[in-house]
Amino acid sequence: MDVTIYHNPLCGTSRNTLALIRNAGIEPKVIEYLKTPPDRAALTRLIQDAGLTVRDALREKEAVFVQLELADATLTDEQLLDAMLAHPILINRPFVVTPEGTLLCRPSEKLLEILSLAQKGPFAKEDGERIIDEKGNRVR
Repeated sequence: MDVTIYHNPLCGTSRNTLALIRNAGIEPKVIEYLKTPPDRAALTRLIQDAGLTVRDALREKEAVFVQLELADATLTDEQLLDAMLAHPILINRPFVVTPEGTLLCRPSEKLLEILSLAQKGPFAKEDGERIIDEKGNRVR
C-alpha cells in the first residue's frame, strides 16, 4: 500500500502515527515537511482532501502564530497559506495520505480511518496508551 506521511520527528503525535503505519507492515514515504515543505498546490490539496479549512490545518501552538497575529479572523485563506509556506512549522501534523483517503491524524489513531490493513501486533503510544491489542484489534 502506498502511504505518505508529512512528518515532524520532534512531534510525539507524528512519531506515534509513523509507528502505527509501520505496525501494519508498511514502510511509508516519509516527508519531513520542515526540511522539504510542500508547495502551495500540494498543501492546498492536502487540506482539501482531508476535508479541513486552511485555519483547521494551522498549528496555533507555535510562537510564530502569535508573532504574526494569525488569530486575526479577518485574514484570508491565502494569507494563512502564505504564512504556512513561509513558516512550515505552522502546518499542523501529521498529514497522512493513503489510497483510502487523506487525514490530519490528530490523534494518531485517526490513521485507522484511512488504513484498513490489519495491524501486525499490539501497539501503544509513547505515553503508554494502548491502541491495538495483542490480536491486532483496536482497543477503543
